[in-house]
Amino acid sequence: MKRHIRFSREDDTLLLLDQRYLPGAEKWFLCRRVRDVEEALQEMVVRGAPAIGIVAGYGCCLAAATTDETDPQWQEQLLEKMYRIAESRPTAVNLMHVVDRMHQAWRTDPDISLSDLKWMWDRLAREIHNEDISANKALGGYGLELLGEASSVLTHCNAGALATGGYGTALGVVRAAKSAGWNIRVIAGETRPFLQGARLTAYELWQDDIEVRVACDNAAALLMQRGEVDAVLVGADRIAANGDTANKIGTYNLALLASWHSIPFYVAAPSSTFDLQTESGRDIPIETRPEQEVTHVGSELVTPPGVPVYNYAFDVTPADLISAFITEKGVIRPPFAGAIQTFLDKG
Repeated sequence: MKRHIRFSREDDTLLLLDQRYLPGAEKWFLCRRVRDVEEALQEMVVRGAPAIGIVAGYGCCLAAATTDETDPQWQEQLLEKMYRIAESRPTAVNLMHVVDRMHQAWRTDPDISLSDLKWMWDRLAREIHNEDISANKALGGYGLELLGEASSVLTHCNAGALATGGYGTALGVVRAAKSAGWNIRVIAGETRPFLQGARLTAYELWQDDIEVRVACDNAAALLMQRGEVDAVLVGADRIAANGDTANKIGTYNLALLASWHSIPFYVAAPSSTFDLQTESGRDIPIETRPEQEVTHVGSELVTPPGVPVYNYAFDVTPADLISAFITEKGVIRPPFAGAIQTFLDKG
């Protein structure tokens, strides 16, 4: 796919392919200020933990570009903008990791001028973007070790190019299989209420000429029972030190179903998605989103007026339901307690 995140240092602008309109139309969302970046993240113009992190990096560049160095308080103002970016989405840990990385780079030279900081951050943000693409491609190769003879893979949400820097985590494994000449088929769970699977995963795979079929979320058990699913392959928004994994709401359901039907359940994520400071899934904050995403389809109300709804954006899959983690450094197999830290420390 073409790059869906584009930053111009010359114009200090960030262009994002607006995922709210896909697959019906390709529209671009323009960010010139931090509040534009906040809106893009909170309103789902861009989503997916790695992509959110990349946008945060470029958002810091915009924060610097819109700060006046002649103001004696410019450093405090810039920090406040960075905090706003970091707090835009609470569950995806990549967001906080990237903002912290930008801050740490600044702290290596606290007396740096704002103009020099802008150039430093521009290089770093682009480096983070390219690192993600490279990591996803490496991850895709390691994923082939696990898929084996699997020819039909069930996915949830969108863990492809649109959710990352431009290649994909779960779909990165699928792309690697396609490149290796495998006959692979994807079942894309629709992923209510925002339909990232039906709209975005199917859109990506259709563009890349990879066989895909969309399934209602509540068809997963039947498909497994009928032998239509060889493996479940998902991404992640945050992985705790013990392996508990936060991902799009409905992932936990699939893990339970996969366990019941003895189907492997794999999580594909770069090392930046692991949060070793969070001991378990109990400590992962779960974002709630506007009720209208559930009560309406487009502008049409589909529930009785005033009836409250649940709209949790994520759930947590316990580590003991996960068959393996696929990372850019290799495959992490259970038992995960202590193994994740040791594995990631290998460098």
